[in-house]
Amino acid sequence: MLLVTIKVQKLDKKLQTPGYAHTGDAGLDLYSALDCIIRPLERRKVPTGVKIAIPPGYAGFVQPRSGLAIKKGLSLVNTPGLIDSGYRGEVCALLINLDSKEDIRVMRGEKICQLVIQKVEHADIEVADGLDDTARGEGGFGSTGK
Repeated sequence: MLLVTIKVQKLDKKLQTPGYAHTGDAGLDLYSALDCIIRPLERRKVPTGVKIAIPPGYAGFVQPRSGLAIKKGLSLVNTPGLIDSGYRGEVCALLINLDSKEDIRVMRGEKICQLVIQKVEHADIEVADGLDDTARGEGGFGSTGK
């Protein structure tokens, strides 16, 4: 297993440090730094109380928690949210209440999302007059008939 060191600055010392709930988990749990109510179909920027330093060659991807998604309809507007290696601001979750009728109460210290750290490659961009042919070609959404 490849390990990469991620430095975490806790802006709120009383909040739990991001961590893995179980051995082998891909996502680090992140916690809400405040209490709030998110109305049906409302978007809300919720701070997590941490800043992180991701080394070059890696990125962080903030993703919804499946339990909150199925039980409450809580998700992220920009899933996954991308944290570049050069970013040093507070990590925030752009939450959305996808339930059309019920408010969602988020409590300070509650797990609200997860952070996956992944190695990323940079591409060398080459402008071309055309692209090679493939079996799929330009077939997009729904092109397989399923």
